[in-house]
Amino acid sequence: MTRSDKPGEALRVAIVDDHALFRDGLRQVLEAEPTIEVVGEGGSADEAIALARQQLPEVILLDIDMPGGGLEAARAIADQFPVTKIVMLTASEQDDHLIAALKAGARAFVLKGVSARELIRILQAVAAGDSYVPPALAASLLLEMDEASSAPDTPTDNPLKDLTEREREILECLAQGLTNKEIGERLFLAEKTVKHYMTNILQKLQVRNRVEAALLAQRQAEAQDPDSADED
Repeated sequence: MTRSDKPGEALRVAIVDDHALFRDGLRQVLEAEPTIEVVGEGGSADEAIALARQQLPEVILLDIDMPGGGLEAARAIADQFPVTKIVMLTASEQDDHLIAALKAGARAFVLKGVSARELIRILQAVAAGDSYVPPALAASLLLEMDEASSAPDTPTDNPLKDLTEREREILECLAQGLTNKEIGERLFLAEKTVKHYMTNILQKLQVRNRVEAALLAQRQAEAQDPDSADED
């Protein structure tokens, strides 16, 4: 299916990776999906920023180790073109890379060994406002947040104390991995209303994205019930 065959509401995606063979294979995988349109490709940080400026894709896939640096490109795109959601695609399983990518503005951190079906699911979820990190690396992010919250100048109060009862319900659903749509169905709320609540939750908790909010909720739950962590 060519780009002209895609429906008008197709998810517009750009791919930036300095390995041409991998980039070509990724493009073929995405173009085979009727709901995705590949609107541009590049191989460096400069080309990634130019693509974001010229095409304003809904999602841009960035290789973390490309010339100019994927993290540098992510910071620039997040700052200049916040409407474009960043997915960091990498072979690296290093904890510090994951944390650095999220701090740079990435909404997802995806390992290159992911299946085509799973990658498409992640892209669609990110476009809908969700975030993603590999489950095996989520514990590292949780540890990072634990260390930050235990700093001397950080109070040890319950960070969730300022949330309303409804916001707590939504955060609990988020921690279970539910999407906005699924949360709305469970709590009998419109998806748009859930998004509004989610914005308030992120601001109150002073976290960058849904992943950090969910991990913060998980950490707090374990702090209140240490036995639950031992049972896992």
